[in-house]
This record gives sequence, C-alpha cells and structure tokens, in this order.
Amino acid sequence: MGAPEPFTATADVGHYIAGEFTPGAGTRRQPVFNPATGSVARQVLLASEADVAAAVAAATKAFPTWADFAPIRRARVLQKFLDLLNQHRDTIAAMITGEHGKVFTDAQGEVTRGIEILEFACGVPQLLKGDYTEQVSTGIDNWTMRQPLGVVAGITPFNFPCMVPCWMFPLALACGNAFILKPSERDPSASLFMAELLKQAGLPDGVFNVVQGDKVAVDALLAHTDVKALSFVGSTPIAQYIYETGARNGKRVQALGGAKNHMVVMPDADLDQAVDALIGSAYGSAGERCMAISVAVLVGDVGDKIMPKLAERAKTLKIKNGMALDAELGPVITQQAKDRIEGYIEQGVKEGAKLVVDGRGTAIAGHEGGFFTGGTLFDHVTPSMRIYKEEIFGPVLSCVRAHDFAEALQLVNDHEFGNGVACFTRDGNVAREFARRVQVGMVGINVPIPVPMAWHGFGGWKKSLFGDMHAYGEEGVRFYTKQKSVMQRWPESTPKGAEFTMPVSK
Repeated sequence: MGAPEPFTATADVGHYIAGEFTPGAGTRRQPVFNPATGSVARQVLLASEADVAAAVAAATKAFPTWADFAPIRRARVLQKFLDLLNQHRDTIAAMITGEHGKVFTDAQGEVTRGIEILEFACGVPQLLKGDYTEQVSTGIDNWTMRQPLGVVAGITPFNFPCMVPCWMFPLALACGNAFILKPSERDPSASLFMAELLKQAGLPDGVFNVVQGDKVAVDALLAHTDVKALSFVGSTPIAQYIYETGARNGKRVQALGGAKNHMVVMPDADLDQAVDALIGSAYGSAGERCMAISVAVLVGDVGDKIMPKLAERAKTLKIKNGMALDAELGPVITQQAKDRIEGYIEQGVKEGAKLVVDGRGTAIAGHEGGFFTGGTLFDHVTPSMRIYKEEIFGPVLSCVRAHDFAEALQLVNDHEFGNGVACFTRDGNVAREFARRVQVGMVGINVPIPVPMAWHGFGGWKKSLFGDMHAYGEEGVRFYTKQKSVMQRWPESTPKGAEFTMPVSK
C-alpha cells in the first residue's frame, strides 16, 4: 500500500441543513487544529440557536414523507450510502487523522466499524417486524408494531468522528426518523462528508442534518420540543447533564459516559499475549478511546514478570505523524488535552506511584509543534490515587498489584465506572466466574477491547451509561422506535350489548 493522501482542506467548516451546506446565522467560530503540527488547519462555524431551530424545522418537515417510505425503500437508500462509504473509506480515514491525530490505520479501522453498523441497519425490514397473535379472545386479534419517534439527534465525541455517529444515524434513519447530528467541533469534517454521501445515495433533503457547535447547540437541542430523543457519547458529567436535562424536557435519552477500563492478568495467562494486549489497548489511538485499557490489575507474581516487558515496549513505541503507515502512536487532539494528561502524570508522581516510563517531553522531528505525549507507565498504583480513580483519556497505563482473583475482581467492581473490562487467563473456571460476577457492561476474556459487533449493542454500567438502552444492535432499534399495540375485532364477531366489566380472554 502506498502512502495515503493527507487531508489538507482549509475552507471553513459549516452546517448541513435541508440538503444544503450553509455557514448559518451564527457569528462565532473556533479553530480546528492539525494535531501532528499544532497549526490551525481551518475554522469551524459554531451554530446559534437559530441554526439549530432551522435544522429542526427542516427535519420536522422531511420526517412524515421519509417515515412513510416502506422499510425496504429506506434500506435501499442506506445500501447505496454503504457502497459510497466503502468507496471513500480512505478519504474519511485521512480526514480523521488530519483532525483527530490517530494513526491512519486505526482511522481505517474506525471507518470499518462504522460500516458494520450500517450493514446491520440495512436489515431493517426484518428488525421492524412486529408480533401477531390470532384470537387472543373470541373474535379479537392483537398485534404490535414499531413506529419512528420523529426528529432525533445525536451528540458525538471527538475520538470517533465517523464510528460513533454511525452508532446512531443509520439505525435512526432506517427506522424512519429524521436525524440531526451535532459532532465534535474539534474534528467536524467527516460529518459533512457523510452528509454529502447520504445525499448522493438519494436520501431526501432534511432527513439528515448537521449542526456544528458547542454547548449553545447542545442546549438548544435539549430544549427544542420537536426533538423527541437524544443520543450522546462523551464524559460522565456531560452525559449525566444531558440525561437529566433531556428527561426533564420529556425526551428519550441514551447517554454514554466515561470509563476506567481494567485488564486483569492472572498468573496462568500467556504473558506475551497479555503484553501485546496491554500495549495495544492502552496506547492505541493515544489512549483516546472509551474502551482503552487504562488499568492493569496484575495478580500474584505477574507484576514482577510483566513490568520489564511492558516498560521495554512502552519505551520503543513508534511515535509519529499518524499519516505514516508504520506509526503506532500519534498526537493527542489538542494542546489542552496534552496539558491535562501530563498534569495527571505529575499528580501520579506526587501521590507516590512508581513512574516506570515517562511520556512527557516527547518531541518529533519536523513536528515540534505537534501535540505529542509518549506512552507513560506507572506501577504500584493504589485505588486512592487520582490516576486510578479518574479518566485520563490519554496514553497512560496504571498498574495495580492484587494478591488473588477475589481481590482483583473486587477492585473492578468497586470502581464507579463500568464500561469495559478484560481478563487474561487459561483457566476456564476463572473466566466463567469473572464474566458472571464482574459489574461491567462489556467483558473480554483474552480480548482486551471487547467492543461488541454491530448486532449485539454497545453500553456500560454504573456511571458509564445513563438511560435504559445500549447503542446500536436491537437495543438501538428499540431506542429509535416506539411500540404500538393494536387489538382488532370486526362487527360480525362483536357480541351484542354494552360490556361494563374489565375485558378478559374468553
């Protein structure tokens, strides 16, 4: 494979409303950076309340016609979009690397995972089938159907500007809803490119809209009475705010929050496999993943055996501009993110953790202004330390020692987050008991990042999820539809006379 073409667009990034690209009515803007160089690449125009209102009006107008499309017609539009997404996979990946910083091969994987959700959504005729019972009572049949909600919105994070929106809008559209996407203002270009592909695929104008923006746009979506549901992925404080505000305004809300994912390494684990898993899951995408492993729980004598191997690998990570095909670790998203991550490293040192590998001070030749911080490794971290309790969202791996399986399991279950977890072992009973007893929504056995496939659904427990339903899969279909139950009886089978008692089967 030759070197991919970098994304070098410099034009302002605006909105997509009613099938048209528009700068909107807002006057505020903010820079979009190239994280590898630290330079401003372009400006994003931030939506005003009027821009959000225009997007909602366009979606509200387009919804009835789109909802009346037969499910198979909607699926055909999505199938054309799927074909286009496959054709332009590398173009979108380059956009992601140019604005987020993650390495190009990882960005390709992100687009592929988004494509898999779309493939699932194309099966919507099967997913929307209701239930039917003949003769529930004499002369009466009963069936259920699932119908779209109306205008729904998605608020998505910077770390997956293609995949996380694809957790939301393909299923929402397939179910017959109109959709408004509010992507992260830090890497906004992929959202507009996907909007353009949807138009090429034949999606009617107004069914899919994009508003760039910050808290102003989010609050406008939360307050608008015509927005029936909101999906969100981001930090726990914002997830809780969106969940509480949306519910107070009568909306259905699905808000995925933060994480502090543990990987338990048992004494019988294949240590080389465990090292590979920890290095890839802790430092991949510069740790800017809600499913990144940020805590290794080393059981028994594993710690003394594995730490030298982890240190050697962390010191030799290939840290480069993400467009280099051999890059293993790219920059983080912004200078503020770098400062926050390195502040946590300083905090860990102050709290008494052993700093085995220090990623601070990383400089890349030719990219001296880039937002690079290297892989950092701590040992002898304790549960009272901030670097253990709080989500760092960077390439920092904290190692905790545990005497046995019971102590390791208790550590995981006591943490306030419950997004993802992994256990590396050869013992089938340990694996079974771990999977049964751990209080976490997504579990990997010898799998470090157990992101479920498209038809299973994604979601954590505890403070990692606010709301009742997980993202995508059949849970996503339920989230974006409401059930209606119909009971039917015809005059010829209707008994004569008024009935004053509670109807029962007879």
